[in-house]
Amino acid sequence: MTRSTLDTAALAHDLRLAVMRFSRRIRNQRVDTSVTLTHLAALSTLQRHGPMSPGELAAHERVQPPSMTRVVVALEGMGLVTRTPHPTDGRQVVIELTPAADTLLDEEARAREAWLSSQLHRLTPDQRATLREAAAIMEELAGG
Repeated sequence: MTRSTLDTAALAHDLRLAVMRFSRRIRNQRVDTSVTLTHLAALSTLQRHGPMSPGELAAHERVQPPSMTRVVVALEGMGLVTRTPHPTDGRQVVIELTPAADTLLDEEARAREAWLSSQLHRLTPDQRATLREAAAIMEELAGG
């Protein structure tokens, strides 16, 4: 292997670990710990993509439909989603967020952003500028 290949492999390793640790820290900045991360992921998908069938939600979350059915039942029991008949397919239902879910998701996002802001305030202006550049590069790498 060339020195460049070794440097790239080491960077990939270090970046992967840093992203995992960082992601874990952000996820742990929770408002309501009775709502699991799986629940939050499903709610976030519904907020981002709008109402959908349980099967569509399962596909978005890359889980099996029976698993998503359990999630939906739990979320419905917490008053975070409703199930209504599909407008054109009587065999289907549509899952929608309730106002309580929108409020919860907003509070969760604010808590995470507040934590992140407090961490960023500890950095120098140059470090924040570097992170701004890194964020753009990471977004590009992620295909977004």
